[in-house]
Amino acid sequence: MDFRKIISQTDRYNFHSHTQYCDGRADVDTMARAAVACGMEHYGFTPHSPIPFASPCNMDAGDVEAFLADVERVRSQYAGSCRFYAGMEVDYIDASCGPASSYFRELPLDYTIGSVHFIPDFEGEPVDIDGHFDSFRRKMSDHFRRDIDYVVETYFAQSRAMIEAGGFDILGHFDKVGQNASAYAPGIEDGSHYRSLVQGLIDMIVERDLTIELNTKARREHGRFFPGERYMPQLVGAGITILVNSDAHYPDRIESSRDEALNILAALRHAHA
Repeated sequence: MDFRKIISQTDRYNFHSHTQYCDGRADVDTMARAAVACGMEHYGFTPHSPIPFASPCNMDAGDVEAFLADVERVRSQYAGSCRFYAGMEVDYIDASCGPASSYFRELPLDYTIGSVHFIPDFEGEPVDIDGHFDSFRRKMSDHFRRDIDYVVETYFAQSRAMIEAGGFDILGHFDKVGQNASAYAPGIEDGSHYRSLVQGLIDMIVERDLTIELNTKARREHGRFFPGERYMPQLVGAGITILVNSDAHYPDRIESSRDEALNILAALRHAHA
């Protein structure tokens, strides 16, 4: 997909959303109606991908066909008012399971978002470090020996490995670990080691001219964007394609904090013009 062309023509888009097929809180029809009602012209459904172990947040492989059929149905229903896309937020687990895996490359998807939610613990078992902080704090004790440096370093190592492998169209919320890491170890994001890990990832993004998202999901509740605002001037200055996505799990959050993010990007682009 030519995301650069789309965002040059309109800001009425959202390419990251979830439904009942994963951890979303509404079905495809409800989300589609909400997208049309708020004037979206381009809207993508991106369920968390099937993975080879149990997860309450990821869709079941057996539901992929039904998901694709649902998107095709609303695409036809709303032709002329909003263009709907069948995407997927694909979890990078390891070299054998991620956006570059043949299974995902062979699905008839319009695009994929590559994201890291799981990292291996000290025994090599994948653990979801996303989600609510209370769960993260328990996992720090149960899986990671309270070693926040290990968690952060491994998250960014997984992200680098995913970028090296490729296979995705959008890089999802690439510094999201910072939210839980900062709640666990206040000030960690201001440290030179953390900043160097983020910078290493940004260098890869710029070198490969990747398309990324400015994810607005946590702005209302936690006052954060992903990536953080401190990184946006460098990314805008480098000419990186940046999509403003709300990562909506509820129909009333499709537009959540998008205007604020769009205004920030517009100001930065004006400053670099």
